Amino acid sequence: MKVLVIGAGNMGLTYSEGMAQSSLLNRRKLMIHDVSKETIELLRKEEQFDVYEKIEDCLPNADIVFIAVKPYHCEDLFEKIKPHLNDQQIFVSLMAGVTINKIQDLLGVSKVVRTMPNLPAKVGKGVTSFTESDTVSRVELLMVRNLLDTTGESIHVKDEDFINKSTGISGSGPAYIFYFMQSMLEAAKKMGFSDNDSKVLVSSTFEGAVTLFNDSDLTPETWMDRVASKGGTTRAALDSMDDNNVKELIKDAAYAAFNRAVELGE
Repeated sequence: MKVLVIGAGNMGLTYSEGMAQSSLLNRRKLMIHDVSKETIELLRKEEQFDVYEKIEDCLPNADIVFIAVKPYHCEDLFEKIKPHLNDQQIFVSLMAGVTINKIQDLLGVSKVVRTMPNLPAKVGKGVTSFTESDTVSRVELLMVRNLLDTTGESIHVKDEDFINKSTGISGSGPAYIFYFMQSMLEAAKKMGFSDNDSKVLVSSTFEGAVTLFNDSDLTPETWMDRVASKGGTTRAALDSMDDNNVKELIKDAAYAAFNRAVELGE
């Protein structure tokens, strides 16, 4: 199988590095294209890639094409690549807010998979939601899923509405975690801890809590009850969050991201 990634930015390069190790490539190098000369020079230092400056030199040979450019660049890109396509190619979009129908219409293709990646893919801990057009076969979809899994885990969703919903949970979600971490870091520093000690206190607490959650069948609510005793310090903190409606504000934030994803798709 020959795989091409168009766009070697943050997310494109992340998925390229993961997929380059996939057995599906059958020892072939992953093809990658970018328009930046500086990026191309850097990529050519990586032995796992075949790097191309001209899209016409690589696109006709690809079986699966990952599109990893900024959404506002897609129309110019599609106009450029359309003459070099064939009906059997599968196009996998890593772009936010660009619908399957738009990709099909602008490229004149039928086999499209739309995804919602997230930032932890950079460290092999990503989660990628994906859905497909009707013309993508089960075998083809399995191949795409195996490639996506090289950066963490993937979740197949039934339609694009759930891609937008995934944006509000997993796509934008890491920023919510960082927001919470930043608040805790600021609190620790205000209490007098050093920058380094604050980082250890906060990061280790998050890592430990996630491990406890993943290694058990207990809900977060059950874990909170285990940590928080009546009249204790943790209960005081949780009561403060409840009094300030923090849970509902977090839900509102997730829906704000979801609603914006829908707007971008329109």
